[in-house]
Amino acid sequence: MTMSNSNIIDLCSDDEMGRSNIKKCRREIEPGFDSASAPSVCPTPISRQFWKAGYYEIEQGQRCKAANQYGKNHMRIHPMFLHSNATSHKWAFGAMAELLDNAVDEVQNGATFVSIDKISTPQYGTPALLIRDDGGGMDPDAIRRCMSFGFSDKKSKFTIGQYGNGFKTSSMRLGADVIVFSRHLKSRSLTQSVGLLSYTFLRSMGNNNVVVPMVDYEFNSSARTFGPLIPHDEDHFSSNLTMLLQWSPYSTEDELLKQFDDIGDHGTKVVIYNLWLNDDGEMELDFDSDPEDICINGDKTGRMKQIQYVANLYQHSLRAYASILYRQLPEYFRIILRGRDIEYHNIAEDLKYVQFIKYMPQVDGNLEVEIITAIGFLKEAPHANTHGFNIYHRNRLILPFWRAVGCTNGTGRGVVGVLEPDFIQPTHNKQDFEKTSLFQKLEDRLKQMTVEYWNKHCKLIGYQQVKKTPSTTTTLPSSVTQNCVDQDQPLLLNHGSQYESSNSRAGLIKKRKDLLDPPLKLQHAKRHMGSSCGTDVQCISEEPENSVEGMMRVSQKMLLMQENKRLQSRLLALEKMVQELDLKVQQLKDEQKNVEQHAGELENELTQLTQTLFESCKWNMYKQHVC
Repeated sequence: MTMSNSNIIDLCSDDEMGRSNIKKCRREIEPGFDSASAPSVCPTPISRQFWKAGYYEIEQGQRCKAANQYGKNHMRIHPMFLHSNATSHKWAFGAMAELLDNAVDEVQNGATFVSIDKISTPQYGTPALLIRDDGGGMDPDAIRRCMSFGFSDKKSKFTIGQYGNGFKTSSMRLGADVIVFSRHLKSRSLTQSVGLLSYTFLRSMGNNNVVVPMVDYEFNSSARTFGPLIPHDEDHFSSNLTMLLQWSPYSTEDELLKQFDDIGDHGTKVVIYNLWLNDDGEMELDFDSDPEDICINGDKTGRMKQIQYVANLYQHSLRAYASILYRQLPEYFRIILRGRDIEYHNIAEDLKYVQFIKYMPQVDGNLEVEIITAIGFLKEAPHANTHGFNIYHRNRLILPFWRAVGCTNGTGRGVVGVLEPDFIQPTHNKQDFEKTSLFQKLEDRLKQMTVEYWNKHCKLIGYQQVKKTPSTTTTLPSSVTQNCVDQDQPLLLNHGSQYESSNSRAGLIKKRKDLLDPPLKLQHAKRHMGSSCGTDVQCISEEPENSVEGMMRVSQKMLLMQENKRLQSRLLALEKMVQELDLKVQQLKDEQKNVEQHAGELENELTQLTQTLFESCKWNMYKQHVC
């Protein structure tokens, strides 16, 4: 694949599709079309249902021609790959999270918000999804890398994106077509670019390779307007613009450029349209149930019976999911969903009888890494039977309420944990982790942690501990990451009613402070859980008293110790800063002293030179007088 700053981006080659081939099929299927209305000139009607839209058949002659066109041997990307690549997201909100990740990564470029909203396409009034941020934006080269496969500019260890594939998988999972507007300011050069990735366009034209029409504009400071940026020729620009206007929701160039009005000097706007339908023929995303939320269409009766906790909502509510999706975000950064800010939800603050447990596996030989897990019962327990671990990676929630222990006999119900093991790698869709030996060891440790915590604390909230043989505790297979609804109910003491349990999917957060930075030094004894398989596991929470009051005191003490450690760290940082400033002041004083000394020396030299000059002038005047 050759990358160039051309106006037409062919993701397989830079020259195999001529202009005549581009113009051979004008649009006869409009956005929002029904598959039955596809005309005969474009014999590949597209199903509006995502899981049925991957069938793509081209003529045999086209297939043969594609194999060795112009005698060149190179890889090609068929449009069908856009759909098959997007199937990695089984869950629509998983795709939505990828788009949020791109905006959050722009914090390092000055982004202060990301906005998600529903809009209507101007030509047909069909619903579309709008994602907008005020990050650094993309210049013409950067937007071409964004629209291609495998190119990523994100090299920082703090960024979430890694593979250069998230935008394509997420946008194609949510809708058949996406148009991107981006404005970028660099070195007094202000550019804006538009790119279209359209499954509808490629299928309707019968293309056997992926082509992305793009146009660029540059600000003319003298004329105070944006003019076309044409690296090749005007025909190239014109043909791209024609395709954009034919296949995007905007029918004129003025209407297209008007989309930059709310971007400012820098930022990016993504519009996803021709949104997919579910298997029942309904819009997969539900914009009507809640005017301040985006939901997933489905049966809502079961959810209404459950306690309205985030774990019961996040699979169906983007607002709930977004509230727990990130562990920490700058205080100034806002995630705005349909006009209202998303409120950050710290799951660790929902726990009672909290313990902080340290796990130290060996990574890359003898290198030990430290992971702190906060574990406790939900405050709503035993009425809310949600349980599982919320596992983050690089600040991003990968597995929400993931169950390491099956609760067939009640063990582990209501136990929730939060941790961030950055030493294991997530899968490309960021909805699971790679099933490596390190992940298996972590899974085993979390299972052990859950059982131990449950056995020690279950009676405090009314659960009855069930005596069982060691073999009766079952573990969910490591490959299972979707949450399931338990059918068995826990044994309760002094409770006559039963409550339905549910699990869910993942969540987004607008985070300010993290409670999971626990103290490493405690006053009471620590117990070691062993170091098999190169791991060192240590519980760092105090032994709780047997009474409920004692447990509450222990929990409060742990939080106070954690806050104390945070303040101590802050104090040390400030003291170090003061020392550095003192050193700087001393250096400046020394420099000032040297400068003053040098100035004194120069002044003495000037005095001597003045005196010498005066005496010389006086002698010359005397000689003249004598003569």
